[in-house]
Amino acid sequence: MRIGAIEAGGTKFVCGIGDESGRIEDQISFPTGHPDQTMPKVIDYFQGKGVEAIGIGSFGPIDIAHGSPAYGYVTTTPKPGWANYDLLGTLKQVFPVPFGWDTDVNAAVYGEVKWGAAQGMSNCLYITVGTGIGVGVYAEGRLVHGLVHPEGGHVLTRRHPEDDFVGICPYHGDCLEGMAAGPAIEARWGKKGHELPADHKAWEMEAFYIAGALTDAILLLSPHKIILGGGVMQQPQLFPLIREAVRRNLNGYVSSSAILDHMEEYIVAPGLGQQAGLCGALALGLAAMNNQASII
Repeated sequence: MRIGAIEAGGTKFVCGIGDESGRIEDQISFPTGHPDQTMPKVIDYFQGKGVEAIGIGSFGPIDIAHGSPAYGYVTTTPKPGWANYDLLGTLKQVFPVPFGWDTDVNAAVYGEVKWGAAQGMSNCLYITVGTGIGVGVYAEGRLVHGLVHPEGGHVLTRRHPEDDFVGICPYHGDCLEGMAAGPAIEARWGKKGHELPADHKAWEMEAFYIAGALTDAILLLSPHKIILGGGVMQQPQLFPLIREAVRRNLNGYVSSSAILDHMEEYIVAPGLGQQAGLCGALALGLAAMNNQASII
């Protein structure tokens, strides 16, 4: 099988072709510019490659409600040119194949369930911490959708006792994304995260906010695995800080050996590494081709 995959990120688009085993055989990436610049590159890449389906994991917010007039659209993003843009429809006009369509983080969690760190699990969570914070939820064997899709990056968070930073989210100020995304680190400390030493106070504070969100997710969703990806999580010192903070927050209340004895196997990096999003888009395309509507 030849399945097309698109990881449509707010910073860059990654397009690839793979097969039903999750193997990516070819890929290309380019910066996310205005749709008039970006979409012709996407179309050119897939032209003549004989793909049997295409899966798309997109930055959002997006409309994922089948039957909605705006299904397939990027909706209220502040990114120039993309608000209320019919991304899916633009591609459907050119490629008469089945399409899978979901958020980039839902795609990533789906890829991890199919071929990565959560392979075979029925409940898991993927959180990406980078330019923004996104959450993908896979529960009881399917991706979670509702009124829209999970927007866990904007949950309200308890403030660190030593933090007087106001937050950068244009909607909520000091929500999780406003306090802990990459741009928040830079705005608070005056340097990008990768420029700060591993023992900087920033990382203990970052772990505090991420661990707070993970604690809430554990209590609300009880996932079998939590996967943390994104550019900020390339700082390896964060994982032990987050695990310890989660353990401290829960204080023994959740009686599970995964948390009490095996936290290093419970809160983990993506098994697919930097390919989680693209492999997830591939999985969405494969599911669409197989018409597995109950899964996606």
